[in-house]
Amino acid sequence: MVALQNYQYLLDKAVGGERLTLEEGQRLIESHDLAALGRAADEVSRRLHPENYRTYSIDRNINYTNICTAVCDFCAFYRKPKSPEGYVLERDELYQKIQETLDLGGEQVLLQGGLHPDFKLEWYEELLRDIRQKFPGINVHGFSPPEIHHFTKVSKLPLKAVLERLKAAGLGSLPGGGGEILVDRVRRAITRGKALTDDWLNVNRTWHELGGHSTATMMFGHVETLAERIEHLERLRQVQDETGGFTAFICWTFQPEHTDMADVPTAGAFEYLKTLAVSRLYLDNFRNLQSSWVTQGLKIGQLALLHGANDMGSLMIEENVVSEAGTVHHLSLDDIRGAITEVGYVPRQRNVHYELVDPKHEDWAIEANHLRYKEICKSFGQSRYRKNEPPVPLTIVRGDSTA
Repeated sequence: MVALQNYQYLLDKAVGGERLTLEEGQRLIESHDLAALGRAADEVSRRLHPENYRTYSIDRNINYTNICTAVCDFCAFYRKPKSPEGYVLERDELYQKIQETLDLGGEQVLLQGGLHPDFKLEWYEELLRDIRQKFPGINVHGFSPPEIHHFTKVSKLPLKAVLERLKAAGLGSLPGGGGEILVDRVRRAITRGKALTDDWLNVNRTWHELGGHSTATMMFGHVETLAERIEHLERLRQVQDETGGFTAFICWTFQPEHTDMADVPTAGAFEYLKTLAVSRLYLDNFRNLQSSWVTQGLKIGQLALLHGANDMGSLMIEENVVSEAGTVHHLSLDDIRGAITEVGYVPRQRNVHYELVDPKHEDWAIEANHLRYKEICKSFGQSRYRKNEPPVPLTIVRGDSTA
């Protein structure tokens, strides 16, 4: 065990705004003094965000297809191209999901899917144009870097041209999905037929050069070493130095249930909070870090706000990928806002750019969510929604993993 008291100068260095080196980051991630790491990360978060509020968003994770040519040992969601369980969302169902998001105060949808072997770029352009025509005010936070990289291969087009066309068709921002660990040794060990490290980074770099913004992620707790977690953060930090285009960083632990890596021990709350805290100390050029209550649950998601995160993440009206792996945490808007309040902050709704929404819109969204919960509770035969009862998902789809 590393005695962190011998490394207090590293914590002081990060808290003071000085950059940690790769070797220093590795020394911190090897430590076990979560309290000291958490305190330092919280100080950095408070320095970057001295305001009296912490944020959350309202959006929906829409997976337009689960058909995927890549083979990811950690994924329970994908289906092979000829699988009878494969699907592609019809437009009417897609539109219904977007409308439900707007009705609950959301301003964005997270649109991701598998690497479909048959769809060329024109299919995705038409999808974006259809969404923009029907819902001109919605932001499409869509297509992870591995998807974009796949589009270039299927359509035989340069990366910049693909991104320019998607942007013109209505793509608003890029999610950070498919990051896993940005070390090729790890990526080759857990996936086949998917973008490698430089591919993932180049998609983001090029998107940023076109004036776009994206998020960055890390899924850890599988076959990577602690040093490789820091290498992942270093690669992200280098691109952020070049472009400044990442709006936020989100990390979460691998969920092994129902995957081909089910024998991998689950990384617990300690490892999650430690890695989050070190990420806050190391990523000095990332302004925002999100909590991952979707994988960690309410209480650990709340503690993340004291270990470097300044954002509680999204209400997540719908989520399929993590749910397929057997991890299902459902929080109401009251739960999310209450978690922020309990740690001493004012809860505020934000958009994808981390700008606060108009207070009138925020109040309307709160009321819309209350009304929706009353409808859901009524459908379950409950006379009224009681806050001390377990929350239920906002979308009731019989047989769906989010129900």
